[in-house]
Amino acid sequence: MATATVLTPRTAHRDPRDFVTPELWNRQIHLLTRDWPWDAVMAERVFGQAVSYLITAMETWGQELELCCGRLIDIAVHNFILDTVYYREFCAQHFDGGFLEHIPEITFKYDGSVRRTAQVIAEHGFEVDWKLWERDYARCGPCRPGANCH
Repeated sequence: MATATVLTPRTAHRDPRDFVTPELWNRQIHLLTRDWPWDAVMAERVFGQAVSYLITAMETWGQELELCCGRLIDIAVHNFILDTVYYREFCAQHFDGGFLEHIPEITFKYDGSVRRTAQVIAEHGFEVDWKLWERDYARCGPCRPGANCH
């Protein structure tokens, strides 16, 4: 009989703000409100989820979990990646000097990976803003199947 692996959530709450400087946080919020029709509250919600996602992707690298965020969170991920100097420094600091590459697949997959990703983020101690993630459950993301990517 096969047994299911049960993942126990971390008890400590992790704050995405602890992974970036206040200056970098504010910079990303200003870029998001400049480029998207969001107020600062929405920009902070989405960027916080993006940081939680990226840190979780780094921490689970090599486990072939096929993590991917939905299109809403991906907006903040892309904005951060485009701010290349800061994104490279963020990766170097939190990914053992490495660089977490973004390798999107051309077509979207509809396999529940967005929901699974949100669950993994929660299991890694981050608070998940479920409303932001649930929006994209049916659309899913373009991470390459079988790949370690984000």
